[in-house]
Amino acid sequence: MRWLAAAVAFCFSAAVTPASAQPPYPAKAVRIVVPYAAGGGTDVQARVIGAKLSDLWGQSVIIDNRPGGGTVLGTELVSRAPPDGYTLLIGTATHVVNVWLYPKLPFDPIRDFEPVTLITASPNILVVHPSLPAKTTKEFIALARSRPDQIAYGSSGNGGTGHLAMELIKQMAHVRAVHVPYKGGGPAINAVLSGEVSALINNMIPTVQYVKAGRLRALGVTSKKRLSALPDIPTLAEGGLPGFEAVAWFGLLVPARTPAPIVEKLHADFAKVLKGPEVAHMLESQGAEAIANTPSEFAQVLRADLEKWRTVVKAAGITAD
Repeated sequence: MRWLAAAVAFCFSAAVTPASAQPPYPAKAVRIVVPYAAGGGTDVQARVIGAKLSDLWGQSVIIDNRPGGGTVLGTELVSRAPPDGYTLLIGTATHVVNVWLYPKLPFDPIRDFEPVTLITASPNILVVHPSLPAKTTKEFIALARSRPDQIAYGSSGNGGTGHLAMELIKQMAHVRAVHVPYKGGGPAINAVLSGEVSALINNMIPTVQYVKAGRLRALGVTSKKRLSALPDIPTLAEGGLPGFEAVAWFGLLVPARTPAPIVEKLHADFAKVLKGPEVAHMLESQGAEAIANTPSEFAQVLRADLEKWRTVVKAAGITAD
């Protein structure tokens, strides 16, 4: 009878606690893949947010920099990862722009990923090496017109937001300049700091410190309005390019077929971290705006940018090489 009672108790327990039950997510370290070199805007945001997530979850959050191939290497890695919430991707507009750059991508940026949330939006900033004799956007355009194909500008890579923004300037102002791509915003900043290239459009977060220190000269920001962090720097629209706008965004994606409860938790926890006073103050001081929109809203952003940049890419003849 004792044996029978134990067997009945075991069966009842198994019925109310399925064998498939899993410990609460996350139950181990989480990896955030950054498809850029360390030191750029994407990397800086990932590390600040990752540290707060680690505190919130009580688990390690590992930032894994995988630069190369215009973000393709790191993005492909995540597309092939198990859809279990333990490999995340911080993407930028390049995530969808690559469709127009590569004839055969090893992944589909829409079909192979689940959008979780748009993390932040941040204007880029046009900076030049102090040796370049241009103190305003108008002077930069005039100088480029007088020196066709003689001014070299850097970017975080082919098809990156900085590259596309500069191509938009070239198309609107009818100037020619030489593009030099690097493997991320960090190396691109180092190139303009050293004078290897003369100009750069880069994300505000890693660049503004060099402007404030006088090591780079800021000519304009790519947003519609001036920034509270740099109120004396005009917009590019004010500087002679009416209607110009090219704001960078940073978003969280996971492999397709990641379970909905995990996507929902990631969205909620990223939103909680972004609304925290320390992170919010850091982002605001750097000119970035916390967004934390819904997965469906982020999906709309992805599709809109897919179309927005197609015209610029085709007109400029930008390719992956």
